[in-house]
Formats: sequence, structure tokens, C-alpha cells
Amino acid sequence: MEEYKNGLVEFKNVYKVFDQKEILHDISFKINKGKIIGLLGKNGMGKSTIIKLLNGLLTPTSGEVLINNNKPGIESKKIISYLPERSYLDKSMSINEILTFFSEFYKDFNIATARKLLYDLNLDETTNLNKMSKGMLEKLQLILVMSREADLYVLDEPLGGVDPATRDYILDTILSNFKEGSSILISTHLISDIERILDDVIFVDHGKIILSKSADELRSEYNMSIDEIFRRMFKC
Repeated sequence: MEEYKNGLVEFKNVYKVFDQKEILHDISFKINKGKIIGLLGKNGMGKSTIIKLLNGLLTPTSGEVLINNNKPGIESKKIISYLPERSYLDKSMSINEILTFFSEFYKDFNIATARKLLYDLNLDETTNLNKMSKGMLEKLQLILVMSREADLYVLDEPLGGVDPATRDYILDTILSNFKEGSSILISTHLISDIERILDDVIFVDHGKIILSKSADELRSEYNMSIDEIFRRMFKC
């Protein structure tokens, strides 16, 4: 990848051990401002652990994680909009109540953007979350995340429970709604669905980064798509 003169995130030689088992091994990478990065790998290979470290939900066993040259904490949470793999929303609430909560909790939450996206994705504000399907909940979570005007959007498997017909719209939603100059980190194993929007890719396997490069350079070097490179390297 290119030299990071406008670095937003940096992992420095990060290791993570759970119960004497090494989950991450010597993870080092940087994220520039204004980039869309794919964190790519099979399930269970360390992607979610990297994302939890970035969001301050875990701490490294050794090494360092920096956001704007500071460790994850209160200040980094103000500039990171995080979509976790599993739902965190209170299902006793309605969509409208969730919108109100987000607009009061996050200063950068744009409720007008959220309402437009709800309309586009056919979600009714009066609906209670406990009456929504898994796919509908995932759409709502993505809307909430992309309606913040954050510096970094971190999306953990954003398309996992969404039908294929909706995926293109959701990718276009991601592209058209993140703040100019911001970055997006997308963790996924659905490479073919997202590769058209990626600037850079990071391949993770068994807790190690095995490849980190710009998407265009990889396509040129291998003369094939990112998905095909991924399948070859991981023998899918």
C-alpha cells in the first residue's frame, strides 16, 4: 500500500492471546483517510478480533492500536461509527424511538439521512424491532451507522443476512452516504459482492496478514478479480 501520510488508524505488531491460544500474530497495518479497505478472510480467522481491538472492546496482549495517534477510548468512539456482526439494538423499541435515541446520543447523527434511507429500504418508522426479520434488522443497523458523519466507518459483515437483490443498493448506500474524506473498513467473506468499491485489501488467515495491497495493483499483478485471488489463496 502507499505511504500513509494522512494516517487515521495504525496497528503496530499487535498480538492477541485468549486462554493461551494465539488469535492474532504480529498484525501491522495502517488506514489512510479517504480509503475503503476490505478486511478479507474466511470466518474465524481473526477479522472480528481486529475490529474489536480497533473499537476498544478488546485490548492487545502486546503491540499497539492507535486512532489519530491515540489509543482506543472515549475520543476514538466519537469519530468511529461501528456496525457489529450481531445486533445490539433494544428490540422493545420502535424504529422511531431508536432514531431519537441515536440523535440524542451522537452529535454527528443525521436524522434526515436516516429517514431517507429508511424510506428507500421500505422500513416503516413505527415498526417495533421485535417484529422485524434478521435481514430488516441488519438494514436498520447499517442505516444507523451510515447516518453518522464519522471519520471512520467500521462494518463487520454488513451483508451477511441481506438478500442478494438488496446488496447492490446497500453498497451504493455506503458509497453515497459516508462523509467525504472519511474511511471505511469492511470485514467480510463475501468478496465478489464488495470488491467493486474497495481501494485497498487486507487478507487475514489464521490470525496473520498474508497480503496487504491496493485492489488495482492486485488485479493488475494477478490478472484476475480480488474474489478469484482470494479463492486461489484460500483454496475456496
